Amino acid sequence: MSATVKSGEAVGPEAGKGRATGARRVRAVRTKGGLSVRLDVRATAVGLLLLAVALAAAVALIGSGDYPMTPSEVLAALTGGGDAGQQYIVHDLRLPRVLVGLLVGVAFGVSGAAFQTVSRNPLGSPDVLGFAQGSSVGALAAIVYFQADAFGVAAGAVAGGVGTGIAIFLLAWKRGIHGYRFVLVGIGASAMLYAMVLFLMTKANIVEATRATTWMTGSLNGRGWDQVEPLAAVCAVLVPLLLFFGRPLRMLEMGDDAAYALGVRVDRVRIVVLLTAVVLVAAATAAAGPISFVALTAPQLARRLTLPRWLKGGGGAPMPGPNLVLSGLMGAVLLVAADWASQRLFGADQLPVGVLTGVLGGGYLLWLLATERKAGRV
Repeated sequence: MSATVKSGEAVGPEAGKGRATGARRVRAVRTKGGLSVRLDVRATAVGLLLLAVALAAAVALIGSGDYPMTPSEVLAALTGGGDAGQQYIVHDLRLPRVLVGLLVGVAFGVSGAAFQTVSRNPLGSPDVLGFAQGSSVGALAAIVYFQADAFGVAAGAVAGGVGTGIAIFLLAWKRGIHGYRFVLVGIGASAMLYAMVLFLMTKANIVEATRATTWMTGSLNGRGWDQVEPLAAVCAVLVPLLLFFGRPLRMLEMGDDAAYALGVRVDRVRIVVLLTAVVLVAAATAAAGPISFVALTAPQLARRLTLPRWLKGGGGAPMPGPNLVLSGLMGAVLLVAADWASQRLFGADQLPVGVLTGVLGGGYLLWLLATERKAGRV
């Protein structure tokens, strides 16, 4: 299908000064069928860069291990070449782990962006609001009381996450769901659920406690096609659904009154988006455990990469807009890169990826709180 591209115009407070001041460039792409799409040049370039980095990190991760492989050997094995040993190592051992990492990163990134946009709060992340803890309670209950297998643990994690989401919605509802009340209820629920996690750990025997601790750390070790296929199916359905609500989410950031005036059914959009994001988080947590801080940091890092220069003095506030696609790509980059680092940078002691993301994400959270306090927002 042919298309014409109109010359992009600068938008924003410094639009009249052109690119020298860092104004955003937008191009309108029109097809012969009348479809018009506005492309942010900077965001598109960042998205392509993140996609390339994610794929490169995935190839590097597949090629690392006790049997190292060069990128050319990895690509040959992925396309049907290589010997039988390389085919087995790539397709049966390493590729499923990498695909789970990419899918979990995308799921956490997109859902984190949705939560932060709906709550209009940079702390509005699933792992801060208690959804990850709810999944942990469900998984631990399956381990301690039912001695569940891997499928049962995953089902318990999904049930716990979705149940937590419904409970938080009901507690936060008062003529609609509003950002700060939703965040405060979520933080309170997180503390209560963490206490339940500790209680369940005291009820477990040594074998169950060890298994539960390993799952709660968050790890991609031992992940296979059994985890890839259901998570890929969930992402294939729910990620496009969240992308469909990208425009209403952008309007919600302007405030409820402005969104109502523009024809957005605010409460319905909030409920659908939050429920979709909760299920997406629960599915990702079921596949890899409660890997912390990816959902918090990925959306904000993605926004800062697309931040025009004339906004960079604004106390660290991220640029408007949900940036769902870029957040998902950033989540994939962060998780795959963290998994590679956890395997290769600590010698013989390979760390679970959740440990590394927790350390780095905790530092980022402290910096974010300091920045928000300096700007007078907390």
